[in-house]
Amino acid sequence: MTHGTNGAPPTGLAQALAAGPVVLDGGLSNQLESAGHDLGDDLWSARLLAERPEAITQAHLAYLEAGADVVITASYQATFEGLARRGFGRDRAAALIASSVALAREAVARARAKGVARPLWVAASAGPYGALLADGSEYRGRYGLTVDELERFHRPRLEVLAAARPDVLALETVPDADEATALLRAVRGLGMPAWLSYTVDGSRTRAGQPLEEAFAPAAGAKEVIAVGVNCCAPEDVEAAVETAARVTGKPVVAYPNSGEVWDARSRSWTGHRTLTPAQAERWRAAGARLIGGCCRVGPATIAQLARTLRTG
Repeated sequence: MTHGTNGAPPTGLAQALAAGPVVLDGGLSNQLESAGHDLGDDLWSARLLAERPEAITQAHLAYLEAGADVVITASYQATFEGLARRGFGRDRAAALIASSVALAREAVARARAKGVARPLWVAASAGPYGALLADGSEYRGRYGLTVDELERFHRPRLEVLAAARPDVLALETVPDADEATALLRAVRGLGMPAWLSYTVDGSRTRAGQPLEEAFAPAAGAKEVIAVGVNCCAPEDVEAAVETAARVTGKPVVAYPNSGEVWDARSRSWTGHRTLTPAQAERWRAAGARLIGGCCRVGPATIAQLARTLRTG
């Protein structure tokens, strides 16, 4: 299913995960903010798809140069509904969503030109319905929508992303097992592998379902090549990785936040960074194979993780 951004004969991401750890990038938004871009609006980093696409390519490149094997596109918050609120018609919205994959591919090409020779992949991000609301709902779930309604929301964007031919779809920051069910339905028939990643609070999804139950539907989904957690506290990862591996028998993806906590009301981060390379070693021992960082995790931390995972 994958068809490579590699310089050598293409190696599928699923095969790479079977062989050993693969390094994910870190938070796209914090890398863009560190470059001076204001992301303080409902479209978040997706706004730059229209306004500053070069900035997105540069952010991806920073992670590839730091040691990431996989970069995640700027489509997390790019939906037809959200873009329509900004006056983008359906054709233009589809083009912007698809461009997120092209921008990541351009970053891979530039990394190649700079001498990066290891296998590289592009993951097309599909965030939860709550990301459209931009009110912190992605950390709660329970939107009042049925599984069928959520499937109808997700499918059109996933079709556009799949047609842009990334290497994998990242169904990420999912707060609710019902939404995961909708996403698993929505990727059927797209001819594209995917990973499914929950945002969690302890041993439960943000919506309160036990992770044992939440991971179970992914076990039989042939499109899913990895399952796990992201956008959560580093301290919650190890037990979740163990559960995901045991319940699904699949490689596990783990990319938590720095340890700081997002306050949706003040739209600011509080607390302290707790993510360390030593934690990543424990996640690998527990079954994680696709490992990186999410919010507030930058290229310097990904470089540390990459060194640890490649030499451990």
